[in-house]
Amino acid sequence: MAWIATPAFSKIAVGIDRPEDVVVSKDGRVFASDHQCAVAQIHADGGFTRLGPAGGAPNGINMDAQGRIIIANFGIYDRQDGPLQRFDPECGLHETLLSEVEGRRLTSANYPVIDLAGNIWCANSTHAETWPQALDGRADGFIFVLRPDGSSSIVADGLKFPNGMAMDAGEGYLYCAQTSAANVMRFEILPGGWLGPAMQYGPQLGRLLGAEAVVQAAAGGGHEDDLGYTDGVGMDAEGNLWVCLPAANKVVAITPSGAVETVCHDPSGELINHPTNVTWGGEDLRDLYIGSIRADYVLKARSPVPGLAMLHQQ
Repeated sequence: MAWIATPAFSKIAVGIDRPEDVVVSKDGRVFASDHQCAVAQIHADGGFTRLGPAGGAPNGINMDAQGRIIIANFGIYDRQDGPLQRFDPECGLHETLLSEVEGRRLTSANYPVIDLAGNIWCANSTHAETWPQALDGRADGFIFVLRPDGSSSIVADGLKFPNGMAMDAGEGYLYCAQTSAANVMRFEILPGGWLGPAMQYGPQLGRLLGAEAVVQAAAGGGHEDDLGYTDGVGMDAEGNLWVCLPAANKVVAITPSGAVETVCHDPSGELINHPTNVTWGGEDLRDLYIGSIRADYVLKARSPVPGLAMLHQQ
């Protein structure tokens, strides 16, 4: 049985364009990625306002300690570059932080996460010509870090479409979904902004299709309940790692014991349609938001457990 029944979700920000991710500030402001701007601010009445210019294809977003929004541009979506950028909703400043790392151009920056030391960790999913082609299992993705001193490095390489990321409560480990491996990898966070070796965390989370079949399925928007293409992840306050499975219209959780439990599942896709990221907000961190790569709205519900407070919520 799912932790959250499908009817418990409501639609907000209806009409938004490709709201892959959501971030909620400590004072309760809600922002979502939007393909038409830098970021969209979602209001209490469910409406939204677009802020700033688009810088490629805004995808995963997060917030730093100063309230500025870090934007990973999944540029390959539009066959263009995919830089890591920053937008300040207070003054409107929109700037590029990184466009390449160690001489490798960013084409598919995917999801950023920021630690207490100020390191920005982010994935570059692939260098394939189009993103569906990258789902054939090629291992050309990497994780990079931008440190507070301005230095940057590739800290994990040879990954299969690295995607959403999260840290545990003590910032001892970084978790990263490998979309085209249907799993999650875990890395020890080392001093100075480095990562230890990759280790799989939990089991494979579903079936994968052959290269041609996955490209056709991605183009046609189809889904099957047992597909395991992992996308965004989020850590709750009890140590459960929530993992979005967009091709299955499902969100699951890997518990601290390694078991996998279903958080929510909508086989019809009529409401929970290709979920891509989970975010918590509100005074008790139990307001749950789910983004989507296909729906023109964000989902909101009450979470049975609070989310783990992120840097900007502490």
